[in-house]
Amino acid sequence: MSKFEVVLPKLGESIEEATILKWHVKEGDFIEEDQEIVTLGTDKVDSDIPSPVSGKIVKLHYSESDLVPVGKIIATIDLGGAMQEEVPQEMPQLEERKEANNLPEKNQEKGKSNRFYSPLVLSIAKRESVGMDELEKIPGTGMEGRLRKQDLMDWISRRGEQTQTVKNEQTGIAQQKMASHYLQGDEIIPMSRMRKLISEHMLMSVHTSAHVTSVLEADVTKLAGWRDRVKDDFFNKYGEKLTFMPMFTEAVAIALREFPQVNASTDGENIILRKQVNIGIAVALPDWNLIVPVVRNADQKNLAGLSADINSLAKKARENKLSPDDIRDGTFSITNFGSFKNLFGTPIINQPQVAILATGSIEKKPAIIESPEGDMIAIRHKMFLALTYDHRIVDGALGGAFLRRVADLLEGFDTNRNI
Repeated sequence: MSKFEVVLPKLGESIEEATILKWHVKEGDFIEEDQEIVTLGTDKVDSDIPSPVSGKIVKLHYSESDLVPVGKIIATIDLGGAMQEEVPQEMPQLEERKEANNLPEKNQEKGKSNRFYSPLVLSIAKRESVGMDELEKIPGTGMEGRLRKQDLMDWISRRGEQTQTVKNEQTGIAQQKMASHYLQGDEIIPMSRMRKLISEHMLMSVHTSAHVTSVLEADVTKLAGWRDRVKDDFFNKYGEKLTFMPMFTEAVAIALREFPQVNASTDGENIILRKQVNIGIAVALPDWNLIVPVVRNADQKNLAGLSADINSLAKKARENKLSPDDIRDGTFSITNFGSFKNLFGTPIINQPQVAILATGSIEKKPAIIESPEGDMIAIRHKMFLALTYDHRIVDGALGGAFLRRVADLLEGFDTNRNI
């Protein structure tokens, strides 16, 4: 039988493993080349993986929710369409035992007794909130009673029944407390995987950094007028819609070059001044979740280049087509509260960065203008800029100076520039 082995692909330079979120095929299915066979999940991006060949699925080597290292075989395809001979049920166990026996002792984790747990078992236990005390109670069918992955998965599937007696009293109390939170007609919706990841990341950021937010109002009348005049010509020339975000990004990139301490991150007690200016742009998804794709080397691009990158990344984000590389290595972030006609907000820092800028909606307002003839009232385009920064690294003077520089660049926008 001629067979092809599908391996878990490299999904990004820093991605070493992924979770099987959903199989789109089952053993015995015939598939065509480029037909999607599996959805893989990493930190924030889900990727649909197509089959490189046509044939018959004879083996799926992992189950949904399994965490798989890059390079591992995840499926076997018969190129001739013949059914693969069934693999004895004992084989995975024998292979697992062999692999476990070859693991260096430093790569194994020891429990409270003399029992050893493989990194895979510990990873699943952590993901499913199985504590060490509970892990110690699970019978193992591996060599010398070692706990295999399947033992743990079987335990988790029966967990509710096995632990019900022990948890009856605690569950009763918990249910009473939970019931007090609900009203008649309430709908309970479990958090999605992405929502859980965002929640964990935001809480981690709040607990990690000392958040401070500075706010100022900028007069962007020149910038708004220039955009209105050139947006049609810009689209005709570049095929890109000219929003305000490329101009915000350009100003931020210039300011980051002038204030490198803000284009930074932390590593323990070290401050890392980033050489590249990679600006993350927060994008709201159709399901109201949020993702932050990254415009790389933003300081080296003109408005046309920034527009192309921002529009492309936003489109890929909304179509769930971002790759892991599209969201990594950001050195600073921008979130646009103005998209929803909000004046300003106090954003949470995108770790491990040290600052994030929130841009508010642009509104026409009466303002006092100084002139040689005296003060006068005129209609101006105004917007709020809010900079949240990590006070461990950025003090008020630095944060305030950086924010003022961004505002000055926007207020002094060159209206004579060519598109």
